[in-house]
Amino acid sequence: MDVVLSPEEEAFRQEVRAFLAEKLPADIAEKTGNGFRISKQDHVRWQKILHEKGWIAPNWPAELGGTGWTPMQKHIFDEECALAGAPMVIPFGVTMVAPVIMKFGNEAQKERFLPRILSSDDWWCQGYSEPGSGSDLASLRTKAVLDGDHYVVNGQKTWTTLAQHADWMFTLVRTQDTGKPQEGITFLLIDMKSPGISVHPITTLDGSAEINSVFLEDVRVPVENRIGEEGKGWTYAKYLLGHERTSIAAVGRSKAQLRKLKGIAKVELAGGKPIIEDPDYARRLAQIEIDLLSLESLVLRTLYAESEGKPVGAEPSFLKIKGTQIQQGLTELLMEAIGPYAAPYQPEAFRDEGWNEEPVGPDYGPALAPLYFNWRKASIYGGSNEIQKNILAKMVLGL
Repeated sequence: MDVVLSPEEEAFRQEVRAFLAEKLPADIAEKTGNGFRISKQDHVRWQKILHEKGWIAPNWPAELGGTGWTPMQKHIFDEECALAGAPMVIPFGVTMVAPVIMKFGNEAQKERFLPRILSSDDWWCQGYSEPGSGSDLASLRTKAVLDGDHYVVNGQKTWTTLAQHADWMFTLVRTQDTGKPQEGITFLLIDMKSPGISVHPITTLDGSAEINSVFLEDVRVPVENRIGEEGKGWTYAKYLLGHERTSIAAVGRSKAQLRKLKGIAKVELAGGKPIIEDPDYARRLAQIEIDLLSLESLVLRTLYAESEGKPVGAEPSFLKIKGTQIQQGLTELLMEAIGPYAAPYQPEAFRDEGWNEEPVGPDYGPALAPLYFNWRKASIYGGSNEIQKNILAKMVLGL
């Protein structure tokens, strides 16, 4: 299901493959390929290798440290990284807050933050979600009150991914209570070492604790850390979410999972035959592959439109819905393929330090159930799929 490449694009694919073969650390590729946990140190080590090559930020303008690649080159790079077992670049800095700083930040903010995002010297997290707000982001209650040349912030953020490692958090705070809920929201960059911040890990169904509750008590944030105008944060937040939803489609990663699924389905048996020969299983696998091919086509069209400066419409919402449906469908078929070996819970098998026992079942078994449970959240974060359907209803159908 590969797209047809020009000779130049095929040469670029070979260049990326050669780079990955030489520079991607084997231990990181082995962890990623088997679904084991990737530490912050692993991520930073790989991201610094990409930075040294000049390939850390394909979505940035070349003059600010981007690659200057075409949309197809970006797509090829993502796909080859996924197939080689390279961990995804943590998106909060490079993909999410950096475009906001570029478009709405001042020159001092660009000079201060962008180089350290490129070099991975700063680790970012996203302070959007709050308890009680659900998918209604505009109902957020974390308040920021201006006191001289600082905002004093009080409130709580939740489901904050990887906040326990973060140096900075980009966040939405309420600076005005009157008017529409979307008004009076301000976009702040908060130093996570500021007094008054506490981070509490939340253990999820997959046994990990990558998400957190973040409490902010009388946290003083310099006004110079505000992006754009006070009360215009909703505009900046929507711009950021458009980038997040496009990246959530994760076509390259899904293609790598599809290849892994086919390999497993050829060796796991059902009724004495490889499960891939079961007509119903084969039909569902084929449907996912067709959906993934269609999604890939739409991602490329969207990337080309963005590269030509055309405004992005409802496409990110569709990419988010379909991309996460495919990801969840793949994990469901993976779980079904290994049958009872999906049941044992062996967190030690994720290559935590100090454990060298054999896993129950095949080597790829222990990580599949956590992967399945982890991907249940994909249809919720970045704006739930239900919210995305409302956006499509308004923007496309005019309802």
